[in-house]
Amino acid sequence: MAPEHEVLVIGAGFSGIGTAIGLRRAGIENFLVVDELDDIGGTWHANRYPGIAVDITAFSYSYAFEPYPSWSRAFPPGSELKAYADHCADKYGIRDRFRLSSRVVRAEYDEAAHLWRVFLQDGTVLTARFVVCATGWLTQPKQPDIEGLDRFKGTVVHTARWDQSLELAGQRVGVVGTGASAVQVVPEIAPSVERLHVFQRTPIWLFPKPDFVVPAAVRRLFRTVPLTQRAIRTFTDGVTEISFVIAMIHNRQFPFLVKLGEAVSRLYLRSQVRGDRELIRKLTPGYALGCKRPSFSKGYWRTFTRDDVELVTEPIDQVTETGIRTADGTERDLDVLVLATGFHVLENLPPFPMHGIGGRDIKEFWRTERFQAYEGSSVKGYPNLWFIVGPYSFTGGSWFGGIDYQVTHALRVIKEARRRRATQAAVRPEKHDRSFRKMLRRQRNTIFANERCRGSNSYYFDGRGDAPAVRPATTYEAAWRARHFDLDDYRYD
Repeated sequence: MAPEHEVLVIGAGFSGIGTAIGLRRAGIENFLVVDELDDIGGTWHANRYPGIAVDITAFSYSYAFEPYPSWSRAFPPGSELKAYADHCADKYGIRDRFRLSSRVVRAEYDEAAHLWRVFLQDGTVLTARFVVCATGWLTQPKQPDIEGLDRFKGTVVHTARWDQSLELAGQRVGVVGTGASAVQVVPEIAPSVERLHVFQRTPIWLFPKPDFVVPAAVRRLFRTVPLTQRAIRTFTDGVTEISFVIAMIHNRQFPFLVKLGEAVSRLYLRSQVRGDRELIRKLTPGYALGCKRPSFSKGYWRTFTRDDVELVTEPIDQVTETGIRTADGTERDLDVLVLATGFHVLENLPPFPMHGIGGRDIKEFWRTERFQAYEGSSVKGYPNLWFIVGPYSFTGGSWFGGIDYQVTHALRVIKEARRRRATQAAVRPEKHDRSFRKMLRRQRNTIFANERCRGSNSYYFDGRGDAPAVRPATTYEAAWRARHFDLDDYRYD
């Protein structure tokens, strides 16, 4: 049977947009992109909390093939990332390929027909020869497991589902969580609320945010001489790779890089919180830099020096009708409870049942066989399927570096299948297993094998102690592999 679409892309965030552009540039026109949201942009459409901004310079946080000369700042606000998504969709003419407000509830591979059936919530069944899962990680908010949360009579809001009508001025606000979202929202709302309590389980490593306004003259230069912006990207990419990626994945060879980073972060903390040794102690992580994603900020730590802001490190006992009670018996009355508790990451891969050969669900496969994928992209037993963000795919640098190379990987195989007039492309099990062994072997050199990662509560790790959220390779190496892996590592039928 002939499928309705040659390629179906699930997800209309930057991963899905990048895949759609790649398909069009490759001359593959019979494709569709589906997403459960009502507009494109993924995380940058759904997340609208106060202070939201990119946490890596936008010169690197963009497609390598599509530099954007209109950034207002080095670390622009979320609205500009959404505008960039719209810009890319319009420039490459892919608007008509999106089917929005269409939630996928399951996907099943038809072994006889060599196609995928993708079931939508409205009852529609889509068929496609190939599927690219571009659902990302930061899509399903993680609700904290706190007793009594449903009893709270005030307002509860998750940063990932922010209520734009919520007024915080003059309110007593509690923020649960101190990760990347909290680092942005806390200093943004502190000046307007009556009282702010931030409940911390695990502190975060921070660095000074080298943010600055991009002058209009520079933006004009970027438009007229694009090579100048590409040169800046080369520099920012290199800084990211050396300062974080290499330090993380080659920790055994270069342990001094992590120690140097920690020293810089501690010095920054002392400059932000002058003289308050107890507060410095509470804000200093007890795990090694790199065990979980660090961030940049200009005012997060300094916010805790305000008289109307309290850092609470005592564990939460329960949420009451009027506030939060901690383990020491102290109860803090609140009007608004902000959950900055992040997302389901590995558990969200993918966010719906996906059945391959023999009807086996991919989540069950990963649960019993460990998270694994060939080159971070395809999985044995699941033909004609690629993940833009799969196990061992993200290198820890720019998200867009991963998108670029994973799209390259999938397109090379799809085009080879077309060339051979094949209806099925399946990674060979022995090649898949070899790739996984390589990831595990390399992981021994990373910061994740360091005992100091204990207590980091990092989404990089799974329940077995593996760190499948990060590929132990530089972005440059991963990109090279995507362009040069042996196409015969797949079987074409």
